Amino acid sequence: MFTAQGANLNYIYALIFTMLCVSALYIYPVKSLGGIALQEARLEARGLALDRRWMLVDAANNFMSQREIPALALLTVRLEKEGLLITHITSGLQLLAPYIPTTENFMQVTVWEDTCLAQQVSPYADEWFSDLLHCPCKLVYMPDHSTRWVEEKYAIAADITSFSDGYPNLLIGQASLDDLNNKLAKPITMQRFRPNIVFTGGMPFEEDNLAHFTINDISFYGVKRCARCVVTTINPDTAEKEKEPLRTLASYRLWDNKIYFGQNLLHKGLGSIHVGDELKVLQRK
Repeated sequence: MFTAQGANLNYIYALIFTMLCVSALYIYPVKSLGGIALQEARLEARGLALDRRWMLVDAANNFMSQREIPALALLTVRLEKEGLLITHITSGLQLLAPYIPTTENFMQVTVWEDTCLAQQVSPYADEWFSDLLHCPCKLVYMPDHSTRWVEEKYAIAADITSFSDGYPNLLIGQASLDDLNNKLAKPITMQRFRPNIVFTGGMPFEEDNLAHFTINDISFYGVKRCARCVVTTINPDTAEKEKEPLRTLASYRLWDNKIYFGQNLLHKGLGSIHVGDELKVLQRK
């Protein structure tokens, strides 16, 4: 018989004997477009290098995302020597967006409640995206001298981020996705949740309890569970909206009318992290 005491013993066993290891690393150079899996990633002040440093904005300079335009899911990104190679997977159309913007046009752009400085990448990129998406838009870049602060009540120090939804890094345990997939009629991939760091080991939703851990002597702090939105219901292969996984997650991951999956992280220290690196837990919540 499965008892509460047995569950507690299983959890204690997992804490003591299971090593937590990085199993995947992802960056999303252009906000809301496809991600890139890496074996090694460099951690900078804003998060992983190149992560969400580019973004599409509408005519009013507000950020664009899959929430309103699911078709963004059909755009993949690849790192090339000359820039970002963006491919529309259904038509095969491609754009090479330069790493260094070709314009000196700066503007204030809005991401949720934040306004920060951005730089127009190129008129050609704007035309390419506008034609493809059938709406006027611009591709912008966050230059190094642009500063976007993390929400003050969760900040540890002078924490900054890129064009992310609000935090430099998102952590999810593989066990959490496995637990969810055991409840779904049709399994889904980790792509739905757009994490930066995935780890193996521990119990499902182990990430909820990680207050402070290190990877290669870089400190990470779990500061806020990640509330999930309709982007998780968009099939990344077809851009079609589905009811899952939010319907199932709502049955056991709902608090205060928000559905949580993953942990937002802040960090202290710079350097590289790799697939296979150990997460050394220093403090649990």
